[in-house]
Amino acid sequence: MISDATKARTSPLSAATLARFSKEVAKYPAEQKQSAVMACLSIVQQEQGWVSSEAEAEIAAYLGMPAMAVHEVTTFYNMYNQRPVGKFKLNVCTNLPCQLRDGQKALNHLAAKLGISKGETTADGLFTLQESECLGACADAPVMLVNDRTMCSFMSGDKLDQLIDGLKGVAGGSDSKGVVA
Repeated sequence: MISDATKARTSPLSAATLARFSKEVAKYPAEQKQSAVMACLSIVQQEQGWVSSEAEAEIAAYLGMPAMAVHEVTTFYNMYNQRPVGKFKLNVCTNLPCQLRDGQKALNHLAAKLGISKGETTADGLFTLQESECLGACADAPVMLVNDRTMCSFMSGDKLDQLIDGLKGVAGGSDSKGVVA
């Protein structure tokens, strides 16, 4: 087994990242350290903006689990970015309740306003537009999530325009990982 000191020297992940992993793993019994996989993925994404296959492999090695098992978690949840994304990741819900209240229309409106299709990032690197599964706020449809943290409800065309204009306005005051200051 590789010692923590050796991991810190040979890992492309920083010592600070590995220290954060250690804090998460400590929350579980030693034989269940794999339970920290989601927390470790979140840490990598917070620090790097996305989860690369190399980072998945590092997490797998750290937790003593197959790299494929980590990849399965990464690909199951849409909160993990598998490639670099814009400063603002916009997830628009298009499940049935949102569809019935113009969720697809909201997605199409954003695509037209930003000049991109779903799954794409604007040329300036500010916005990535994604379709999302249910966000659990059906009564507020159509809804969207900004940067996996901020829920936006009742998103009419006017509210979408205001949101985009507002995000463009604060773009200079946010960090490189897409978190609004």
